[in-house]
Amino acid sequence: MSKSEVYSWRLSATLKSALEQAARAEKISVAQLLERVVQEWLQQEFSAGEDDEVQRRLHEAAAKTIGTIRGGDPHRAEQARERIHAKLREQHASARPD
Repeated sequence: MSKSEVYSWRLSATLKSALEQAARAEKISVAQLLERVVQEWLQQEFSAGEDDEVQRRLHEAAAKTIGTIRGGDPHRAEQARERIHAKLREQHASARPD
């Protein structure tokens, strides 16, 4: 990626020293470290908002189905596979020409 933009700001000597130390530990330049940190932060900030929206839509969709499954059989969940297979066998048997 070609870099042509420059951005500068003032920071404390302590923060500058910490950045330089972290960059040396990573064996990269301070500019590379700052670019990576900023990219990760931006990705996290913007994707968090999208995640919230996705979660809101999922909750909204799920809320429409709450209370729609009713039954007095406490073993319904355990028997779901067998019931589905039986229903499919019924449908396929009735769809076959004799």
